[in-house]
Amino acid sequence: MRAPVRLVVGLGNPGRAYQHTHHNLGFMVLDYHVQHLGLRFQKTRGQAQVAQAASVYFLKPLTFMNLSGDAVGPFCHDHRIGADQLVVVCDDLDLPAQALRIRPGGGSGGHNGLKSLIHTLGTDQFARLRVGIGRPTEPGMGAIDWVLARLPKDQDWDSAVAAASQALGVMLAEGVEAAMNRFNG
Repeated sequence: MRAPVRLVVGLGNPGRAYQHTHHNLGFMVLDYHVQHLGLRFQKTRGQAQVAQAASVYFLKPLTFMNLSGDAVGPFCHDHRIGADQLVVVCDDLDLPAQALRIRPGGGSGGHNGLKSLIHTLGTDQFARLRVGIGRPTEPGMGAIDWVLARLPKDQDWDSAVAAASQALGVMLAEGVEAAMNRFNG
């Protein structure tokens, strides 16, 4: 049995230039979830924005995606949060657009934000909620350009963000396994 979740991390890149891009879905889900809890993010003295509801922290690293561990590691250390008490919300190239996948642990799948967290925490045994972005649809577009591209307007990303927030709520209230049973296709 897993320990209760104490920290939810949304992965993304800070700054206006990255808003509404594929790689910022982690930020978007946390923004939506925290707003619906009636909370606001505050900048910490560290390299993150944090909100808190009861015993659960919500954190958005401001270190850019590839250095996410630089913000998450010290926060976990300072608050005595183990990897088994962590949920990470991020985008996933290997899932169809808007699909959700919840896992209790595992590798990075090539995701640089997850690689940074795994390196810093020294383990890959933390839960993750992945939101599918699919592979590039434009001929000749590479993965890096795709993840940094704006979300296509012909897809309902607001519904995907709301569904991911709902899945996160189940993860927090009922556990990772319950959310996996309900949301994994």
